[in-house]
Amino acid sequence: MALSFLNELNSSLPEYSMGLNRIKLINKAVMANAAWKKESFAHLKGLLQKMVTKNASDMDFGGPRSNEQIWYRTYGDKAPDKELAACTDDETTAIMMSVLSGEQKNLLIKQKNLDFALSVKTEETKEPIRFRGNIFFERNSLAVNFRLIKQKLFNIEDLEIPSVIVKRLDLKYEKSGLFLITGITGSGKSTTLDTIINMNNLNNKAHIIIIGNPIEYIHKSIKSIVTHRDVGSDVLSFQHGTIEALRQDPDIIMVGEMRDAATISTVLEVTDSGHKVYTTLHTSSAVDSIHRIIAEFPPDEQERVRYRLADVLKVVMSQKLVPNKKGNLTLAKEILSVDNSIQAAIRNGNITEIFQMLTEGKTKGMFTLQQDLYKLVKSGVITAETAMNYCNNKKVMTNLLNYSV
Repeated sequence: MALSFLNELNSSLPEYSMGLNRIKLINKAVMANAAWKKESFAHLKGLLQKMVTKNASDMDFGGPRSNEQIWYRTYGDKAPDKELAACTDDETTAIMMSVLSGEQKNLLIKQKNLDFALSVKTEETKEPIRFRGNIFFERNSLAVNFRLIKQKLFNIEDLEIPSVIVKRLDLKYEKSGLFLITGITGSGKSTTLDTIINMNNLNNKAHIIIIGNPIEYIHKSIKSIVTHRDVGSDVLSFQHGTIEALRQDPDIIMVGEMRDAATISTVLEVTDSGHKVYTTLHTSSAVDSIHRIIAEFPPDEQERVRYRLADVLKVVMSQKLVPNKKGNLTLAKEILSVDNSIQAAIRNGNITEIFQMLTEGKTKGMFTLQQDLYKLVKSGVITAETAMNYCNNKKVMTNLLNYSV
């Protein structure tokens, strides 16, 4: 039992109450009892503090899936913490009702899912620690995921991006265009994007607008003034935020994610009007990213989209976090830098030709994921087995590894 008042709470609830009705009753009880609310929030703070201490990227609890346990993901592996007390579904509900606002609770009930950010200050930390939360329904119970937001950004040099590409990412050298950071969930896209934003904030006197769901890292205005707009509380959607940004005198617009055709279309229009836009996609390679953008539109619109994409796309960086020999994670990436040849291939629909250009583009700062994994194997950072497990093309990876023998 995680909360001392659980038995008293359960005895106050009708035996027949289940699902959404039970959640509403628990919310009413916790909100009416200041001591219960305080204990619930304090317990969550303890779980989040342990997440930081364990250097875990994620924490999950709640719902039948959890077996009443608290699960942490540490260096890629997710497992329950056997030292922690059991956390029932009712306790999960009480804990989460103690931190959500009335508006957030209404959205959760209406949409069955809620993204939010939470800042927590503990005795061990001087500055509040930020977490990204997602709460959702699983078989009529509430389930929760928290992700730790990096408190300290990497320097751009730490990402080992070729200098010619770093210049393209810097507003000082390139004023407009579309820059994509892609990868599966948990691949570090947000951290990379925030590192790039931080570089621009340090180097340029400009206006940077960040549209997030939720806002994760909070950038202090240094050389640039940095505006943060949270989808749901500050703006209706990524699409609305992108359109509204045009009237806010931006130099850089960061769109947290291109989730649908409407947002993609708006981003292409904004970049076509001469703005610099950074955004993300859930794709595992540069070529897949181009395919994905085009495929979001009906066949009769795809030619127009190809032409516009060819005009505005500048850099695609696709990345993965792979386990290294030290037992933690290392960034592996693929970088496409769009030039005249790649523009022509996109316009003509010859997307498959781009992989060959990518493979042969080392002097322009380009390389495939397989080439980067091969470099990590050669430098002793990862094993050949890891390279094979995380590559996008096993045949190409095998040939590279065999060539090195």
